[in-house]
Amino acid sequence: MEHEFYKIRRLPPYVFAEVNAMKARARAAGDDIIDLGMGNPDQPTPKHIVDKLKEALDNPKTHRYSNSRGIPGLRKALSSYYERRFGVSIDPETEAIVTLGSKEGLANLASAISSPGDVMLVPNPSYPIHPFGFIIAGAVVRNIPITPDEHLIAALDRAVQHSVPKPTAVILNYPNNPTAQLANLDFFERVVDFCRFHGIWILSDLAYSEIYFNDDPPPSILQIKGAKDIAVEFTSVSKTYNMPGWRIGFACGNKELISALTRIKSYLDYGAFTPVQVAATAALNGPQDCVDEIRALYKERRDVLIEGLHSAGWGVPSPEATMFAWAPLPPAFRHLGSLEFSKLLLREAKVAVSPGVGFGEHGDGHVRIALVENLHRSRQAVRSIKQFFKSYEKILEDAERKREA
Repeated sequence: MEHEFYKIRRLPPYVFAEVNAMKARARAAGDDIIDLGMGNPDQPTPKHIVDKLKEALDNPKTHRYSNSRGIPGLRKALSSYYERRFGVSIDPETEAIVTLGSKEGLANLASAISSPGDVMLVPNPSYPIHPFGFIIAGAVVRNIPITPDEHLIAALDRAVQHSVPKPTAVILNYPNNPTAQLANLDFFERVVDFCRFHGIWILSDLAYSEIYFNDDPPPSILQIKGAKDIAVEFTSVSKTYNMPGWRIGFACGNKELISALTRIKSYLDYGAFTPVQVAATAALNGPQDCVDEIRALYKERRDVLIEGLHSAGWGVPSPEATMFAWAPLPPAFRHLGSLEFSKLLLREAKVAVSPGVGFGEHGDGHVRIALVENLHRSRQAVRSIKQFFKSYEKILEDAERKREA
């Protein structure tokens, strides 16, 4: 029996799947593909965190069901992190919850606060779970600009005036994935004031809070007075401590939103495996020099890649944060769009990137490049791209002929 399920009908084909399938075929054919697509840290988790996991594993009591809210020690560690990093007080009992990565937390909170037809405000381009968490929950997504400036504030005002019903929530994500843009406290203050006045929830994604390259660490929206009246913030150990596969994230802030997420999760899971949570506690409470090293590694890779691409004639802005560069399509390839350009780059240069259209229609003029290969491989990628650009006219002609055929 064939049936087209309602929620599946609302999900478009996954753009990244096409590039991933090409990548798999190329590797199966023996091609050496340099993968700058997925934001998947390539370095090992710091040793003291792994050692704590092993220690916890030796205790049979940790092998039982855990707590869907997260173990108390980990919630206290998150509270301590917010106090020392942002000067924000978080009650570990009522204002914090552990999630299976920030992605799961965002999706489940979207389910908890959304009703069919509710209007949610989401930047475009955006990390896919930001809009699709709401879409899966049956809500309607209205796009707003990504830039943390007057344009976004004006878009919020238009949304309030012209949306029926009034918007329920807005997503913010700074440092931003995929664009790497940063927001400051002045901007957060304006958004908090606006949303408090209009009764709009704020869901802030701060997953890249510790991957920054200038002297000013990215702020938390919870630093703003009154933010906890309407805002909840998601963080993660994935990028900060090279722990993406461990699937530990957090939400903290507004008690009502945390309570709603806690209630939903109590029906869906028993929390992450306790030894993993113990190890994540060691990450937050332990020495932080490993974070400095991870940050320095991404900065070095950024500088090598951006300098190399500039020398190849590709003017890619240097990101101030995150592990991504948001690269405008070179002029000669803009007519192709980001998906076709990504496929062409993969086929001809053996370099994989993420097409910007996968993050929303307004990302189609860009590709996202992840800083996930070592310096040798990054330089190899730059050489391949340079060679590709040297013969691009013939490559474009051949590609056009193939399309016509």
